[in-house]
Amino acid sequence: MIKKEILGFILTIVSFFTYGINVDVYPPNWWAGMKNESVQVMFYGPNISQYKINIQSASIKLNGTTALPNPNYLLVDFDLTNLVEAEKLKITFFNNNDRFVMYYDFLERRKGSSKRYGVTTQDLIYLIMPDRFSNGDPTNDVVEGMNEATLNRDSMYFRHGGDLKGIQNHLDYFNDLGVTALWLNPILENNQPKASYHGYAITNHYKVDPRFGTNELFKNFVDSCHQNDIKVIQDVVYNHTGNEHWFIKDMPYKQWVHNLDTFGRTTYRATTLFDPYASKYDKDKFRNGWFDTHMPDLDFSTEYIRTFFIQNTIWWLEYANLDGLRIDTYAYPDQDFMNEWVRAIRKEYPKLLMFGETWVHGEGVQSFFAQNIFKFDKEQNSLDPIEVPEEAELPNVTDFQMYYAILNALNKEPGWNEGVSEIYYCLAQDYLYKNPKKHVTFLDNHDLSRFYSQVGNDFEKYKMGIGLLMTLRGIPQLYYGTEILMDGFSNPDGLVRQDFPGGWPEDKVNKFDEEQRTEMENSAYNYVKLLANYRKNSVVLQEGELMQFIPENGVYTFFRYRKEGTVMVMINTSNKKKFLNADKFEEMTKGFINGEDIITGKGEKIRGEISITPKTIKIIELKK
Repeated sequence: MIKKEILGFILTIVSFFTYGINVDVYPPNWWAGMKNESVQVMFYGPNISQYKINIQSASIKLNGTTALPNPNYLLVDFDLTNLVEAEKLKITFFNNNDRFVMYYDFLERRKGSSKRYGVTTQDLIYLIMPDRFSNGDPTNDVVEGMNEATLNRDSMYFRHGGDLKGIQNHLDYFNDLGVTALWLNPILENNQPKASYHGYAITNHYKVDPRFGTNELFKNFVDSCHQNDIKVIQDVVYNHTGNEHWFIKDMPYKQWVHNLDTFGRTTYRATTLFDPYASKYDKDKFRNGWFDTHMPDLDFSTEYIRTFFIQNTIWWLEYANLDGLRIDTYAYPDQDFMNEWVRAIRKEYPKLLMFGETWVHGEGVQSFFAQNIFKFDKEQNSLDPIEVPEEAELPNVTDFQMYYAILNALNKEPGWNEGVSEIYYCLAQDYLYKNPKKHVTFLDNHDLSRFYSQVGNDFEKYKMGIGLLMTLRGIPQLYYGTEILMDGFSNPDGLVRQDFPGGWPEDKVNKFDEEQRTEMENSAYNYVKLLANYRKNSVVLQEGELMQFIPENGVYTFFRYRKEGTVMVMINTSNKKKFLNADKFEEMTKGFINGEDIITGKGEKIRGEISITPKTIKIIELKK
């Protein structure tokens, strides 16, 4: 006689295959002990909304189900208030005489997960485009069945084969250089028919692109980075997705994206969000327009899509043990959703670094996204300030205003407002921010012309820029290859997304190896390495206060200081030798007798008349 339990299992399996049921689950699992004591699970399969469910659990409560307009979706809400340990939840689906069983895992959280501190001002971030850095596993270069099945390193638009394993193979390179955190352009599946290498047209938010690796490999990659004292930042995208995404090709409901029936491109004008004179037409076009024809603009006006993406972020943070998040196109999604998203992530990970891409012009525009929390008023079509705890705000941004200021300082003649004075005025407006020390500063990235090209391949200007990046306030970010003078202009952007020489076995030269770098490339590498490792061991540059002096005769001077010490930075961007009377710096140099230039290792006077040669930066550690 067959036992009842075995018979039930057989009937379940028969039912499952008889009716061809194939159900996907998002998120694929959850965790016990989360601060938010509920989770909404999306079941996706043919006519799944026609099913009712039962669960068997003493600690998990079924809060209800929601059938969306598309019958292939069923949302199930669980109350986890009493869930304190891991549990495999049995869920029975039934519809008349049809029934099947699924099991859903609630796992134990990592120890200390919610207290993770993440990336801080102590770190140096290294930005990598995974497809273009290093190919560690040639077997995944082309994956059968994917829309783009071509590998062509001679084309900037095709995939080149870089992957997670390739990056992992070079952890010693990052350690030697002084890098302490890696920011990877998106590594999630981009199953688009062309130009999918960059990662910003996601087609599955719970799956690593198989040409980079697997979910498990990504988790192991993060663990390996941590074992080598390197943190990992995930690049997340909420404004748009790829048009080959499964939830675009079979949408839960029409309101899932903006402008579904009539394509309209965004204006890219973030100022419309707060411009008191902006028209409703301009506001709507900025918020609701698509980035491109193949990138549908997500509509976060309903609670279901908000929950989906909030839980997706938390899932990756918990699953992969990530240290930070970079938010792509932060200004473009519904800002009230972004504020809700920030609060939800902060609730689970209070100290996690999150920094938003704010590719805008002007400190006032940038600061809007760095310190303000708003709620969208649908009737007034406006964003209204709301009171929320400070920890719910997004205080960190990509500091484009400092990027513009540094480039202009190096490329323009000094003047009252121009040239090196632009750094002075940029810093003077830090009053607009609550914590500008945590802004992510940079000289270039995957969307911008390479820094070396921006300064006309002038090595002295290059050194001044690197010196400023490593000594100004903020968390510095270096773009892969900047340390070996990789160059190129971003028109089109593929020209700044070159392969790192030596990342592929067939490469004729390997720039990871100092023996194969040119003398100039080694000079650049060693210069970056010197300053990066000095900063890595300098609490003054990491966390110190900043005092600046009005630029004089084209020379700009600022100090970083703390009780542990003081560092003096002088930069002369002009083509002439300059002389300054050091008496003006007395409030900072008092108590010190001389200094040491950390670049040259030579002693430096800090009294009387100080000279500084043309196109030079001095970084002086003051000595008592």
